[in-house]
Amino acid sequence: MKIAVFCGSSSGNRPCFSEAAEHFGKTMTRLGHDLVFGGGKVGLMGCVADAVLAGGGKVYGVIPESLRDRELAHTGLTRLDVVSSMHERKALMAEQADAFVALPGGPGTMDEIFEAWTWAQLGYHDKPCALLNVNGYYDQLIAFFKTMAGSGFLKAEYADMVIVEENPEALIAALNAYQPPGHKWQ
Repeated sequence: MKIAVFCGSSSGNRPCFSEAAEHFGKTMTRLGHDLVFGGGKVGLMGCVADAVLAGGGKVYGVIPESLRDRELAHTGLTRLDVVSSMHERKALMAEQADAFVALPGGPGTMDEIFEAWTWAQLGYHDKPCALLNVNGYYDQLIAFFKTMAGSGFLKAEYADMVIVEENPEALIAALNAYQPPGHKWQ
């Protein structure tokens, strides 16, 4: 399985974030999965890519020209696709991936995982979406999913379709076992 990982282009302010990214990359490789990611060498993106590469896994990066030109592109990947925009980046990552996982990150990470989740609800794909909840990082977001559902803006089955795990092994097992709910407009 090719797992698209969305995460910070910085490492955050706690060592647990980089440690989790490295552990997730090592776990992916040990379990035979490849990485699709944003193509950067910095932050958690670089940590997870380096861990997969160090374990002998395949890493597929997708980076916009403007970021590559700022010397942020990771070298030594299995393949690096250079695209013209962030929209193209997300579309190509979605096409290449069999599953989507968000590690800690900022607005870009939220944009990417929310788009993948929205596309799943609408039936554009049947791929699992997940959060690796490192040290409670996503606790408030998970609570907000319940607020959305309780306020009538999100059906409970679509809130529940986002896999949430604290342990990489459990998260990957849940990706493998994922059964999508029906699409929103069926």
